Amino acid sequence: MSQTYLFKRTEGLQDAPTSFCPGCGHGILLRLVAELVWELGLRGRTVGVAPVGCAVTAYDYWNFDVTEAAHGRAPAVATGIKRVHPDRLVFTYQGDGDLAAIGTAEIVHAANRGENLTTVFVNNAVYGMTRGQMAPTTMLGQKTTTTAAGRDPRQHGYPLRVCEMLAGLDGVVYLERLALSDPASVRRIKAAIRKGFECQLSGQGFSLIEVLSPCPVNWNLSPVDSLTYVREVMSPVFPPGVIKDRTCQKPAPGV
Repeated sequence: MSQTYLFKRTEGLQDAPTSFCPGCGHGILLRLVAELVWELGLRGRTVGVAPVGCAVTAYDYWNFDVTEAAHGRAPAVATGIKRVHPDRLVFTYQGDGDLAAIGTAEIVHAANRGENLTTVFVNNAVYGMTRGQMAPTTMLGQKTTTTAAGRDPRQHGYPLRVCEMLAGLDGVVYLERLALSDPASVRRIKAAIRKGFECQLSGQGFSLIEVLSPCPVNWNLSPVDSLTYVREVMSPVFPPGVIKDRTCQKPAPGV
């Protein structure tokens, strides 16, 4: 009896076992990026930049060039690569403990300069790699290993909304936030990352795609319940949608 393959691993991914926790959103997002690089025919022209955090193992999975950056410094490294090689697709892949904490200045100034880069920002509201401490995006009342009674604004401040913070900068062309919570959302996330890549390839400037992503282990939830948490708890605090779009719709050259 003959069999028909309905799905197979994209050639943008290496054949490697995952190191991510069950239910983590990183595996899905890494695959989406890999699919897009391959579908756009850009494997030989792409450079990903991954910093410290759960994103640090990206080079184990992507079948294209990836470089590491010090904690929070991915936008600076990506800026240097893109300016030396303007014909490359250069993107950063960063978590909230990296981009929104030690890397806040880096992302703000890269965006303000209008660097022709794309950032994929994975927001799970905790420091995932180091066992769930409070992050800048931790929500009010959310319990973490360093906020056992829940985040208190009087003591810990308020959650940082990165897209809204960057929206007022003239160098920013495209910002969109999406929630990874069901199969339909996966398709929307892929379309948004593709738009960010095409924005860069056509020379339009800086773009950032934020993804609200499940972290079941550090949230002390099951993988299924963590998807509900993304929809019902995270999304009201970080509303999904297009935050800013100044892109023109011209096609990317060579794509």
